Amino acid sequence: MTDDLGGRVILVTGASGIAAAGARLFGRLGASVFVVSRTEAKCIRLADDVTGEGGVCSWVRADLTDEEEAGIATEDCLKRFGRIDGLFAVAGGSGRRFGDGPLHEIPLTGWEETLRLNGHPVFLAARNVVIAMRAQEPNESGNRGSIVLVTSVLASSPVPTHFATHAYAAIKGAEISLTTAMASYYAKDGIRVNALAPGLVRTPMAERAADDPEIGAYAARKQPLARGLLEAGDVAGAGAFLLGDSARYITGQVLAVDGGWSVTEAAP
Repeated sequence: MTDDLGGRVILVTGASGIAAAGARLFGRLGASVFVVSRTEAKCIRLADDVTGEGGVCSWVRADLTDEEEAGIATEDCLKRFGRIDGLFAVAGGSGRRFGDGPLHEIPLTGWEETLRLNGHPVFLAARNVVIAMRAQEPNESGNRGSIVLVTSVLASSPVPTHFATHAYAAIKGAEISLTTAMASYYAKDGIRVNALAPGLVRTPMAERAADDPEIGAYAARKQPLARGLLEAGDVAGAGAFLLGDSARYITGQVLAVDGGWSVTEAAP
């Protein structure tokens, strides 16, 4: 169930995978989309996709782990559209290249870099958007905005055999706690905060898993509704629901979009 997002301004962090699927969908639903990513080529390609389907999309290249650049990105969105009605916070990635893995194998630099890559963009984008939302008038539904953080099923449903990346799981768990704390504090301001916890999704980040036959077979058992990996659009649809008016009284919730991962035994 998704809503007409006409008249809404949605800021999307990230320009590939789930973020890209979200931007395209939000544009088709009538929203004005503002994309922020550190890769200019991806921003241009995604904006062309959105506008090519009749949507409205602007973008800015920014490193969302950098406080100054993240702030400028939010300011640019406000200058372009005048307000921010929604945040779809996806930017992040695997910390394997930094040494993320089982806790006893992670170097301190690996821990720090994984948290920086995933935690800083969520914190900075959410903080800057909350400041903007609190300063603007409520929309026709009486809310000042909706924030959706994209976390991971691994935060609460780990798989040590295939996905023993403990720093990544830790920050995704922190995002869930942040969702609850923000939802509680900002409800009085008419700002809703929810999270999505996707299972294994076919995205650039999941290429290693998608190319591994053993993991593919595992996903088919663990995500029986999808019979394998989910598609990015499946998660984007849930994001559109939480950003829209059908969810106007929903806040502080974590919605698992996981094809059954969190409730399914994956025995051979």
